Amino acid sequence: MAKADAATVEFETRAKNLLKAELKRRGITYAGLAEKLAGIGVSENERNLNNKISRGGFTAAFLLQCLDVIGAFSLQLRD
Repeated sequence: MAKADAATVEFETRAKNLLKAELKRRGITYAGLAEKLAGIGVSENERNLNNKISRGGFTAAFLLQCLDVIGAFSLQLRD
């Protein structure tokens, strides 16, 4: 399915990169993220997380769940 507009693609890319950067900063793998998400009742396996995050088209709720379980309580959205 093709993306509808460039603005959507831009913000999906920013969300994906933000989440990947926070995972890397904390040394958390997708397997580790899956374990942490399971702790709050979110069932995702490593492969699904890799696919979902690589696409970037995840929900705001998913992004907040991930950031919460990895302990990212403060973010810088722009330099």
